[in-house]
Amino acid sequence: MNIHGMGIVCACGTGVDSFEKALKQGWQKPEEIQVPHLKNIKTPAYLVNLNEVSERHLFKKMRRADKFSKMAALAASEALVTGGLEGINKNNIGVIVATGLGTHDTTFNFLDGILDYGEAGVSPTVFSNSVHNAAASYISSVLGIQGQTLTVTQFYFSFHYALQLARSWLDEERCDHVLVGAVEQYGNVFGYICDTKLKTAADGKIRPFNFHPAYQVPGEGAAFFLVSRKDTGNIYGTFHDIAFGGHKNYTVPVDLNIIDTDGMLSDESVYMKDITSDVPVAAYSPIFGSMMTGSAFNCAAGVLMLKNQTCYANPVKDNPRGINLLDDAKYYNIEFIQCTRYNCNGENAFIYLRKYKEVDP
Repeated sequence: MNIHGMGIVCACGTGVDSFEKALKQGWQKPEEIQVPHLKNIKTPAYLVNLNEVSERHLFKKMRRADKFSKMAALAASEALVTGGLEGINKNNIGVIVATGLGTHDTTFNFLDGILDYGEAGVSPTVFSNSVHNAAASYISSVLGIQGQTLTVTQFYFSFHYALQLARSWLDEERCDHVLVGAVEQYGNVFGYICDTKLKTAADGKIRPFNFHPAYQVPGEGAAFFLVSRKDTGNIYGTFHDIAFGGHKNYTVPVDLNIIDTDGMLSDESVYMKDITSDVPVAAYSPIFGSMMTGSAFNCAAGVLMLKNQTCYANPVKDNPRGINLLDDAKYYNIEFIQCTRYNCNGENAFIYLRKYKEVDP
């Protein structure tokens, strides 16, 4: 699938330019927020500040939307704009939203409303925003898209399945283009689970190559891609393949292995199975935080490297295992990138990114 456009919303700012700037700058200390269940205790988190968004015209069309849907719509809108496809038929654009936890913060707010005011007094607006497909509906509405929409949830691999579904829609000619992406939101319940079940990095620094113990810092944001089978003059790269349960043999050797280590597994040593000395390894979770769908953001970093032919150095270089890390940001002949993800059952999935090459007529 050719990638025509991309949109990013995360703690480092709104837009691909902000994300690329963060990749060049390296690790920045996250903000600290109050822990609701513990007095006078703060914890680090990578949060999105929507008040800093300069282009607010989109929000006028979704005044009652929650943060989850606003982040998704912002990222999807940028992906559509950066696609540069003038006169695109919006009737033939599909929308696929991947999420691990969905609108859980809004859902718990709705449940709190029932406890506080009873079933008759709870806000219907909060209820409508808590519906899993709300973000996809907002994207279609504010962007004027009339194609099919769907939300995919599967914890660790939801973005992978969303890409697989997008490929099926295009292959079956159900639509000409697909806006496919992932979105996650931080909430008090998610923060509580992370603080009690996983190890929080007290200094706010995720160390992706420690593996065990693994340290997490919760994050939130959205990453979307405009994909199709069409060839245009503006293509970032391609989603070459999505594989589950093992590698495939390709004619092009892997130039870089981006791993999704972010502390969401208590023990991430399983990633050592897919690390070899001849392929440099990178992990960019210290830029955007720990998320179920962090794969989408790591893919975004990979896509930028393919388009710009620039390597972004690992933001955190702690390397107790002596791994061959990508430790220098430099121009590099990058053709093929593997993005590796494991879940808590030791199952793996891979997204393969490839540099776009024009086909001679």
